Parts: sequence; structure tokens; C-alpha cells
Amino acid sequence: MMMAMQQQLDFIAYIQRMLVEGDFSATYKFALLHALADVCVEQPMMYEASELNIDLAKLAEKLIELYWHHAVPFSSAHSGESALLKQNSGAQSKVIAVLYECQQNNIRSLRQLKLSPYWHTTYKAALDTLKTGPLWRLQILAKQEECFLYPHTKGKSYITLNAGIAACFRRFYDLVVYLAKNAWLQKIQSIKHNQALIGPQSQLHDFLFGFDRTALNKAKPILVEIQKGQCFYCQKPLTSAIEVDHFIPFARYANDLGHNFVAAHRSCNNSKRDFLAAQLHRERWQDQNLDRHSQLLTDELTRYFHCDVDKSLAVSNWAYQVASSNGAKLWLAKDRFELAGSNLSYRENLMWVANSSDE
Repeated sequence: MMMAMQQQLDFIAYIQRMLVEGDFSATYKFALLHALADVCVEQPMMYEASELNIDLAKLAEKLIELYWHHAVPFSSAHSGESALLKQNSGAQSKVIAVLYECQQNNIRSLRQLKLSPYWHTTYKAALDTLKTGPLWRLQILAKQEECFLYPHTKGKSYITLNAGIAACFRRFYDLVVYLAKNAWLQKIQSIKHNQALIGPQSQLHDFLFGFDRTALNKAKPILVEIQKGQCFYCQKPLTSAIEVDHFIPFARYANDLGHNFVAAHRSCNNSKRDFLAAQLHRERWQDQNLDRHSQLLTDELTRYFHCDVDKSLAVSNWAYQVASSNGAKLWLAKDRFELAGSNLSYRENLMWVANSSDE
């Protein structure tokens, strides 16, 4: 236990040092750090001291996912212009250029890209970028290699996270992603080419790291259908102001998974915000989205989102495991919370939800 705690402290210190002492001439290292964290929480439960092999192919796909929205021209309210933001100090990054070309050829989603003739070229660009750049440079601190996360063993199709590192990424996922995104944002803001376009005030964070609300609405009809016209949370009729909610909050896990959506009243969604939902809701979500209607959701939403029941379950298990370790509060209904891991009965929680106010 003491060794695990010490490794966690060392992990946080290393991430802090990496962001201060690393050489970040482009944004690829931030994307790789984000990708490593994502892959770790998408794994089934594992022993804390386990090593973890991660295929380079999976990391390359993660880079494509993370940069997809960045390859859209940024429309500036400050200058009135629209242009691609640069991700490094020199020429436009290869991955952005390739993704932009795909979008110019009417590729509108990652799913469509994977099924198109452009996928091979895009994937190769991401994999080549990974292997020639950030994979072996992320752990160079103050000009010296310090391989705390994984050994620099080149020539393989995977990397191996050192024992316990995957558990650290799972434990501190929120912190790592927050730091990676903010450093990524600052890097883009620091590039001279971008400054005239961005201006002093902008919605740059939402542009780079937000979700596509238009695509989210594609999920609304099928969710309302399988929920029989009822709000997922309060179980009362959906009449107006229907919203699609990320069951595992987007602020906690910033990837759209097709099985992670529910339809809810705006008031319920606003009350839940970025909290994890109570175990009562979690059990109903698993029953509804991962069991009874999993195939229907896949059939209806795979054009717009990545649909993977096992990954959705793994992310859910990770989120609730961390919440329990942290003693976090879980949202049950308006102004009503339960402690993660509490022993409140299903019946007690059901009564609280039934008595909560709706629209």
C-alpha cells in the first residue's frame, strides 16, 4: 500500500516535471499524454501493479480522434476570418493537413473516415508521426531521457507501461487530461500565426475540446423511443426541452461513445451537471443501453459515434471505482446526493427519485 501511494506521488511529480521541463515545439506530446490516459481508463479492471501493453495502432487511432475537430477552420469573431489553427511553430502539422483534406472531400465523421479510401493514408500519417516524434520524446526532460512511464524499446508494434503506471493514469485521469488540455491550449495560443486569428477573447477551448451538439441530437429520437417517452432520471414524461446527456459526464471522459447517452429533461440534466449519477441510475443505464438495447443503439448511432459496449462498460467501471476511492458524491435527484459506495437501498433511492420535481 505504501509503495503504491509513493508511486502515485512520484507519478504526479513526474507529470508536473514533464510539462515544465519537456520541449514542446508542437502539440503532439500533449495529444499522446491524453491518448495514454484514455487508453488506460478504457481497459477492463486490472491489478494495480500490472504492466500494460498498448498497441501503437491504438495510439495512432487516438491521435486521429483527438485531432479530428482541430482540422476544422476556426472562425474568429475577433478578426472575422476563418482558418486552420497551427499546432506547431513551423509548417502545419501532417495529421491536421491530412484530416483537413479528408473533410474537404466530404468526410463528415470518424466512422465515415474509417470506411473511406482516405483511412489508410490518414492512419499511416498518424502512425508515422507518433513513431518519429512524440513517442520517444515525451519522456525527455531537461534534455535527458527519464523513462518513468514506459521504456524506450523501439522496433516493436507496442509500448509497455511500467508496472503500476496504468493504475496511476486511471487514478489521476481527470488531472492528467486537465493538465494536458490546458498546456495544449496555451501552446496553440503562443504560436504567432494563431494570435491574430484568436484575439484576446475566444471560445478556443470549446472549439478544440468540446463535443458536436448537432451530432448529439442524432441520438435523441432513438433514446426517447427506448425510454418510452420518459426522462431517464426522474422517469416522468418528456414533454419539451429534451436534452441528450452524457451518462458518464463529458467533463470526466471527453469522448463520445454511442452507448453513453440518455434523454433527459433540461432541468434534470442541468441539475446533474458534471456529477456521476447514483447507483440506481447506473444500474438502469446498464440495463437499458448495454443490455436490452445495445444492438439497436449500435445500429442507429454507429454512423455518428464510436459504439463499443465493452469500452462503455470499462469506462463506467473506472469512473465509479475512482469515485468510490475518492469518497465522491453521486447525483440522485435535484439537491439529493449519495456517497459513492453507500448502502442506501434501491427502494430508498427510488422513492427519492419518484418524489423529485420534474419540468
